[in-house]
Amino acid sequence: MNSIHKTVLLKETIDGLNLQPKSVVVDATFGGGGHSLEICKQFPGVRIIAIDQDQGAFEKAKNKFEGTVCDITFVKANFRNLGEDLHADVDGIIFDLGLSSDQLENSGRGFSFIRNEPLLMTMKENPSPEDLTAREIVNTWEEKSLADIIYGYGEERFSRWIAKAIVEGRKDKEIVTTFDLVKIIEEAVPGAYKRGRIHCATKTFQALRIAVNDELGSLAEGLKAGFAKLKVGGRMGVISFHSLEDRIVKNFYKDKKANGEAILINKKPIIAGETEVKSNPRSRSAKLRILEKTQAN
Repeated sequence: MNSIHKTVLLKETIDGLNLQPKSVVVDATFGGGGHSLEICKQFPGVRIIAIDQDQGAFEKAKNKFEGTVCDITFVKANFRNLGEDLHADVDGIIFDLGLSSDQLENSGRGFSFIRNEPLLMTMKENPSPEDLTAREIVNTWEEKSLADIIYGYGEERFSRWIAKAIVEGRKDKEIVTTFDLVKIIEEAVPGAYKRGRIHCATKTFQALRIAVNDELGSLAEGLKAGFAKLKVGGRMGVISFHSLEDRIVKNFYKDKKANGEAILINKKPIIAGETEVKSNPRSRSAKLRILEKTQAN
């Protein structure tokens, strides 16, 4: 199946990295390959190291690179392990933290509440029995722990209501699919909330996905490891999609600037313009922050 992912803030990200024809670039969240492909087109001599822990991402996007002349290497890994997977200093690093449209639409792993799929939510294409899943969380975690992650990671104001309903619901039968969970959430929240601008399950699904994949921990480690691999003068661009991610990125950049290790290329986050938002509504919440390394490790 071909990739259907639409890359967010494409021009702004690539322009902000200040790449040269022979640059070495890490696409730490390859996804649909949009950033890597555009870099290949603009800088044919560039070397790209594309990282994704989902092998399917490479399979879906690789046909896009037929006919390009850039040197691209695919690495199946979590970007939190950048320090282990990169052996050379690099000129640019991209972190696009948005969930790929391919994962939402085609993965079959339960990322979206609009499809009835197994409640997994893991980024791994073939999770092992030992891997944490959303199904395990909703069926085994205590009510307080559920409420804490739904509120903390999803910023869901009805987290306690939803957590209580999950615990009550699983007494009758195991929560196995996305629709099982959506039904519980819809019955737990007020009617007015169900008729709101965003689906009432959105924040709970976000929270579970973040917990399953330890996304915030991975981000903190990935930023640190990626920055260590940047050359002096190299730049890092991070596109975040919710406040928890953006706060981690903002504070990391702030610390590097305060320590004299980096400068901020944009003091305020770059956001999508009106045209992009119209063509790709998911870009509405995207924020791009770029910094440049000024001091060797």
